[in-house]
Amino acid sequence: MNFHIELLGMLRQVAMVLVATALCYSPARAEITETILSDAYVYLLSRALVIRQEQTDLAEDGVDYNVVKYNPVGSADFVNPNLDVAYLETWFGVDENSTVLLAIPEIEDRYYTAQIIDEWGEVITNINERTYPLAPHGTYALVTPGSTVEIPDGAVRIELHGGKAKMLARVELQTDSATAEALQKQFTVDVQGDPQISPPINLPQFDNVELIGVEMFEHAGEMLASAMDVSPVAAQMQAKVMAVAQAVKDPGERARIEALLREKVIPDFLKAAVTEAGKFQDGWLGALTAGNYGAEFRTRTAANLVGIWANSASEVIYFVGTRDANNEPLTGDKSYTLSFDSDALPETVVDGYWSVILVDLPDYRVVDNALNRYNLNSYSRLEKEDDGSLNIYVSSKKPDDVAESNWLPSPAGKDFSLTFRTYVPEEEVKSGDWFPPAPSPAADKP
Repeated sequence: MNFHIELLGMLRQVAMVLVATALCYSPARAEITETILSDAYVYLLSRALVIRQEQTDLAEDGVDYNVVKYNPVGSADFVNPNLDVAYLETWFGVDENSTVLLAIPEIEDRYYTAQIIDEWGEVITNINERTYPLAPHGTYALVTPGSTVEIPDGAVRIELHGGKAKMLARVELQTDSATAEALQKQFTVDVQGDPQISPPINLPQFDNVELIGVEMFEHAGEMLASAMDVSPVAAQMQAKVMAVAQAVKDPGERARIEALLREKVIPDFLKAAVTEAGKFQDGWLGALTAGNYGAEFRTRTAANLVGIWANSASEVIYFVGTRDANNEPLTGDKSYTLSFDSDALPETVVDGYWSVILVDLPDYRVVDNALNRYNLNSYSRLEKEDDGSLNIYVSSKKPDDVAESNWLPSPAGKDFSLTFRTYVPEEEVKSGDWFPPAPSPAADKP
């Protein structure tokens, strides 16, 4: 066993015991204010959302650690799907005496990446020709931090943040989905050794309509000990979490904290998640700092809620739209137009591709429609205007005199959200100087 890793784990557990003990015997324990509670709740919720996804994934038939799941091309049965790629996913599980070997095929002239994410939603790495120019394909050995396990000759060593990680790999479909699907199947996973893998933490089930409440803090110690957080504010946020965990052991405090969560903290977070967790402009929230969040733990939690497994900005920048040009919620009761000028078409701001997808609220899943059309992208046969501009129409029924190719169906009578993806974005997107146009309601059109 790696002594360094074992010692870190022991120290972490001792530290949490000392914090809990100090709180328990403090003669004048500080009050859990709304600000402290909000910090503690939003911080820990990030981990809870990843645990929820791990529970959901592992409950599926045939899914296990270190087993590749090749998602059917066009599958939309998950949150905020990307329908422009052939997807595959894996939960990696490894310990200090083992390694997981990931094989990636040679892929040319189409976008691909193997995105590896830790148990807080932080991107560890993307494997592709841009990030690994000396080894854009081949074998990659995934190991725990500081592991001295022997890896095969020629394999690229990738150190995870702990014993588990999630991989989402994507191969762009373009107009040849058969080739993309064949390449998808050439991503494989093998294990050397017999890793001991802990099952998902048994958190109570919750959904996006009613997020988990005070009961989350009953599992705080286990949740924090289960995965290292690379955030620079992890230490102080975890101290607040443990303070709340201690406070809720008192029935009176538990009731007060639960009421504060339900009446103030959770509603405020849900509102901020779609308007403040990035740069907000023209009805769109631009996730300009995604995948690697630094001290912005609230942005990380919002990303884990709205579209878990957000990637880093060098790979993709997401724009989430829930408001129109009048700052009103997007609804299937109205028709909207996204109008791109001829000198600001979406293909001009990406080196990869762009796409826009429509999902319902609050679950962020695609909306059934007669066309089975859930998104539009770089390869859609969109009709441009005579001046070279582009209009995309969003409505529950196709507007008159509108090309069907440019219509994205919305849910009648229900609110919805749009996600605009820019893969391998240009600098003007990364700097926040480019945003998709505001969805303009039909009544606002000249």
